[in-house]
Amino acid sequence: MTDLPFLTDAATATVPIHAMRTGEWRDWIERHAENLRRLAAAHDFQAQNGRILLVPATDGSIERVLFGIGDKANVTAMGALAQHLPSGDYRIAAAPRDFTATAVAIAWGLGGYVFDRYKKRKRPAPRLAPPEGADMADAARIVRASWLARDLVNTPTNDMGPEALHAVAESVARDHGARFEAIVGDDLLAQNYPLIHAVGRAAAQAPRLLHLSWGDAGAPRLAIVGKGVCFDTGGLDIKPSAGMRLMKKDMGGAAHALALAQIVMEAKLNVRLELFLPVVENSIAGDAFRPGDVIPSRKGPTVEIDNTDAEGRLILADALTRACEDEPALLLDYATLTGAARTALGPDIPPFFSNDDVLASEFAQASADTSDPIWRMPLWDAYEGDMDSGIADLKNTGDGAFAGAIYAALFLRRFVSVSAWAHFDVFAWAPKEKPSRPAGGEAQALRASWAVIKKRFAA
Repeated sequence: MTDLPFLTDAATATVPIHAMRTGEWRDWIERHAENLRRLAAAHDFQAQNGRILLVPATDGSIERVLFGIGDKANVTAMGALAQHLPSGDYRIAAAPRDFTATAVAIAWGLGGYVFDRYKKRKRPAPRLAPPEGADMADAARIVRASWLARDLVNTPTNDMGPEALHAVAESVARDHGARFEAIVGDDLLAQNYPLIHAVGRAAAQAPRLLHLSWGDAGAPRLAIVGKGVCFDTGGLDIKPSAGMRLMKKDMGGAAHALALAQIVMEAKLNVRLELFLPVVENSIAGDAFRPGDVIPSRKGPTVEIDNTDAEGRLILADALTRACEDEPALLLDYATLTGAARTALGPDIPPFFSNDDVLASEFAQASADTSDPIWRMPLWDAYEGDMDSGIADLKNTGDGAFAGAIYAALFLRRFVSVSAWAHFDVFAWAPKEKPSRPAGGEAQALRASWAVIKKRFAA
C-alpha cells in the first residue's frame, strides 16, 4: 500500500490553503490586495463548490491555494484538494468552522487514494501537514482501512479469488497478533456450514470460512461478518454480461468487514473481536447448486433455492449463525447484497437494517457526525410470509418483484439471535469520481461504523 499523503515533519515548508464558503468570499477578497482580486476575477473564482485557484508567487511557485466549498458541501469536499492539487506539501490555513480538523485530514487521505497495482500513478499525491487539533492516529487508521477496502474491491478476481482474499485476511491477522483459522472445502460440510459449501462448491478455488479472533477473551464481544463472493456469475440463474461486469466487487462486504476489523485492532479497543468471512466464488460447473434444490443451514432451517443469484444471503446465513453462537454484544454485517438497494437509494447511500432502535439511532447520528451517508430501511414483518416454501422452511427470495433489499434483510434476520444487530447493504463502488472518492472500489459506512463502535466500547 502506498504511503498515506500526510506530512510527519512539522518543519517542512508548506503552501497554505484557504478553504471557504461561497457566501464568505466577498468579505474575504475585499480584505486582500488588488492583484489577488484581479487574479480571482480573471479566473471567475468566487469560491464556487470544488473550484481551485492557485495563486503564484513572484518566483513562479505556488504562494497559496484558494478553494471554494459552495454553501452546502460537507467536509468530504476537502478531498478534492488531494485529488487535484499538484504534488507538494500543503497546510490548511483556513476552513469552515464546522469542519473538524480530524475530518479534514480523513477527507484529504481519502481523496489521495489511487489504485496503482497495474497502472502506476502519474505523480506523487500532494501531502498535508496535520491540521491543528486533528487526531492524526485515528485519521490514519480510517484512511488506511478505507484504502485496504478499495484495493481489495478494485483488484480483479484473477488476482483476488478466494485464495488471495484468504491470504490478505491471514496477513492482517498476523500483523495484529490475532488468531486465524480457515475451514476450507469439504471441511465446511464436516463442521456444519452447508450453505457456504453449496454456493462455492462449483468453483476452481474451494469455498471457505475465515475466522479472525482478537482481544481479551473477557472483554465485550464484537462480531463482524462480511460477504466474500469473489466473483458472482449468478450461478445457473446466470447474470447477463452487463450485470456480471462488476462482479469482482461482490466480495465488497468482506473487504469492509476486514477493514473495520483492522481499525478496531489498530486502535487496541477493549473488545473481543470475532471476524467471520464466508468466501466463495459463485461459478457454473457440473456440481453447481441448482434452482429448486433444498439445502440445510447451520442453524437448522432448510432453504429452498428459488434463485442461485441470491447466493450472498446463503453464505451469510451460516456465518451469522456461527457469529451468534458467541453471543456478541454487537453484531454487524456488510454485503453487496441487492440491486434493489441501489434502485431505492442510488450508489452513494447504503441502506442499513437493524433489530434495535437504539442502535439504529446511534448509526443515524454517527452518519451525520462523520459525513458518511447511510439510511435506515425497515425490517417489514408483513413481508416475512413471502419467503414461505411449500417443501422447505423458507426460500431464498420473496414472492414479489419489489422490496428485494427488505426480503434479503428479513432472510438474514432468520439467522440472527442477538439483540443488537445491523446489516449494511453496501454498493462498494463509486461509478464516478467525487470529492474524497475516486471512481472505483469504495468503502461505505466504515466511518459511521467505527464511530458507533468507539462510543459503545470506549473504556
